[in-house]
Amino acid sequence: MASIRKLPSGSFRAEVARQGVRKSKVFPTKTAAKEWAARQEYLILNADEVKGQGTLGDAMERYARERSPQKRGARWEIIRLEKLRKDSLAKVKMADLRASDIADWRDRRSKEVAPASVIREMQLISSVLTVCVKEWGLISHNPASDVRKPTKPPARSRLPTDDEMERLAISAGDDLTRATARAFHAFRFACETAMRAGEIVGLTWDRIDTDARVAHLPMTKNGSPRDVPLSKAAMALLEALPRQDPVFGLTSAQLDVLWRKLRDRAGVEGLNFHDSRAAGTGKLAKKVDVLSLARITGHRDLKMLMVYYRETAADLAKRLD
Repeated sequence: MASIRKLPSGSFRAEVARQGVRKSKVFPTKTAAKEWAARQEYLILNADEVKGQGTLGDAMERYARERSPQKRGARWEIIRLEKLRKDSLAKVKMADLRASDIADWRDRRSKEVAPASVIREMQLISSVLTVCVKEWGLISHNPASDVRKPTKPPARSRLPTDDEMERLAISAGDDLTRATARAFHAFRFACETAMRAGEIVGLTWDRIDTDARVAHLPMTKNGSPRDVPLSKAAMALLEALPRQDPVFGLTSAQLDVLWRKLRDRAGVEGLNFHDSRAAGTGKLAKKVDVLSLARITGHRDLKMLMVYYRETAADLAKRLD
C-alpha cells in the first residue's frame, strides 16, 4: 500500500510497499507524491506487462550496446543488428512477439539472401532473445527456439588444383615487393598452415619463433590464443618475404581485393581465399592425428573440423595401399 507523510520541511514523502518491493521518494507537493506512488504501484503489480512494452528493436539496440562490444566480431555483429532493426520484425513489442513473427521474417529474408545468411541472422536474433530471457527478464520464453531454421547448404568441397595454382602464380607474379604477389604468397602460406586470412595478415615477426618453427597467435576467432607449427615449406615462404611488419605487409581489406583481382585475372572460378584453410587442413591431416590436427587449426568441435577436411575418396584409396 502507498502512504503519504508530510515532513517538517513542508515536503511530502511517498512510500510504496507491494509484493515485497519497497520504494520511497520526497516531493514538494502532496499531489506529486500521490501521482508518483500510484505509478509505482502500477509498475510493481504489472511488472511483466510493462517489461514487454519495449520492442525487439529496443532489445537489439541494447544488445549491440552492452553485449556485442565484448566479442571479437563486434563490428560486424553491430552492423547486422542495425540492419535487422530496420525490418518490421523489430517493431513488434516483446510482449507480443511470437514464433510466427520470426518465421514470417525467415520466409521473407530467404527470398533475399542465401540460407547460410538467414541461419546466421536467426542465430543472432536468438542470442538477443536468450539474454532477454535469462538476464534482462524482459520475456519468459525465447520464441526463436520454436522456429525451424532453413536447411543448411551442402558443405563446400572446393580445393585448388595444381593447374589453378600455376595460373594464380603467373597472375600474381613473383616480385614479392609487390602487394599482389604477396597476396598469392599468403594463399600459399595458408595452404601450408591452415591459418585464417585474418591470422596471416596480423602475423608479426616477434610472434614467430624461427628456431622452434612456431607462429604464436595471441588472439584467434574463438577467443583463445594458438600456437601453429610451421613446416619447412611454410618457413621457406616466410623467409622469401621482404623484411617488414606485419610479415605480409597487407591489411585484411587489401588481401581481399588483391586476391579477387589476381584470381579473376587467372581465370580461376569459384575459389575463395578461405578454401586455402581446407587445403592446409587436408595436407596436415596426412601428417598428424585428428586431435593434433584440431589443435593446429584451433577447432574445439570436431564436427566443425570436418567442414575443412575435404580429402576425396580417391585420395583416401591411395593411402590404403
